[in-house]
Amino acid sequence: MRLLGNIIWIIFGGVFIAIEYFIASFLLCITIIGIPFGIQTFKLGLLALWPFGKTIKEKESANGCISLFMNLWWIIFGGLAICISHLLMGILFSITIIGLPFGKQHFKLAELALVPFGKEIISK
Repeated sequence: MRLLGNIIWIIFGGVFIAIEYFIASFLLCITIIGIPFGIQTFKLGLLALWPFGKTIKEKESANGCISLFMNLWWIIFGGLAICISHLLMGILFSITIIGLPFGKQHFKLAELALVPFGKEIISK
């Protein structure tokens, strides 16, 4: 079922979301200061490419103060906008019963888009 969900996700826009994240990741990694943010954007792109069967959890070795500081910078400079866009798409997809699984994936992306530092993506 996960495979079917991921294939439908890719066909109906998941690949475009992932490409946008990968382009943003590349552009962020051009500068030294942007590399940590580019890595997090790449993480979002990987989740956006194949979201079914993945979960987000806190890293065991997350650096508390550094993660907090970086997440604050992330939220201020675009993370909130990304989170809101995934929340709106999640709400839109959740209007119909058929769209509920896809809305759930957008909510998962919204969670990671708000505070990506100190989180990891694991396969179920």
